Amino acid sequence: MIVIKHIDNMQQYIKERKHRDITIGFVPTMGYLHKGHASLLEKAREECDYVIASIFVNPLQFGPNEDYDQYPRDFERDKALVNTYGVDAIFVPNKDEMYPTESGCQLTVMRRTDVLCGKKRPGHFDGVVTVLTKLFHIIQPDRVYFGQKDAQQVAIVHDLIEAFNFPIELVACPTVREEDGLAKSSRNVNLSDAERKDAPRLYDQLLTARKAVLTGESVESVKKKLVYSLEGIEHGHLDYAEILSYPELKPIESLDQTIIIAIAYQFEKARLIDNIIIKKSEIDL
Repeated sequence: MIVIKHIDNMQQYIKERKHRDITIGFVPTMGYLHKGHASLLEKAREECDYVIASIFVNPLQFGPNEDYDQYPRDFERDKALVNTYGVDAIFVPNKDEMYPTESGCQLTVMRRTDVLCGKKRPGHFDGVVTVLTKLFHIIQPDRVYFGQKDAQQVAIVHDLIEAFNFPIELVACPTVREEDGLAKSSRNVNLSDAERKDAPRLYDQLLTARKAVLTGESVESVKKKLVYSLEGIEHGHLDYAEILSYPELKPIESLDQTIIIAIAYQFEKARLIDNIIIKKSEIDL
């Protein structure tokens, strides 16, 4: 495994391999890797000849009062984990390498951003698609791997790939969870002991809402019960709980299509997101 810190070196690495009949799988991350990331690396290793991971905490997707400085970082730990899963190269640029000067151009996401995390994090997904566009051009992957935990991001990346005709297949992988159901997240380390005990209730309530959908309850009823149960958690507070079409992320009145039940919950030092997607075929049963 090779560690690459500079864009020109990364591009040369790709150039030396692209002339061969090989596939490149790419797993973009912000580091502090966990089993959720490992599942993406495993999937990429199964499907691709070369696997490249990136570790870059992208400042463009953090707002002025968000946790950019607090975001956990431990490169030596990450490097050991990545090596375990047979990654061929890690791209670890710093902020000055990715953004050496103030850019005169920017990308703006026009769809699927006025709900869920995008509603309260203006500019967040503009930062996501900007860094991904740079990374896609640098690494030129055949497949890119994302976790379904951030389902809004997956939907927006799908739009990005289609809008700019990137010759990339998007592979969305299932959310990886702790034994008690809590979705794996780099931010989980910032939970207090009391908050960690409360956190599994997020997924428990999503499962309850899923059951209600599949037994025929109305959208309004399911959402009302979900909000009520989440507001009853002792620590932290509910950011949002929504039921939307997926991947369009539009409001719905009836449960006759693929939907997402998505929540965000703010603890003192960690904002956690989770979701369940219910396919139309399941609802129709």
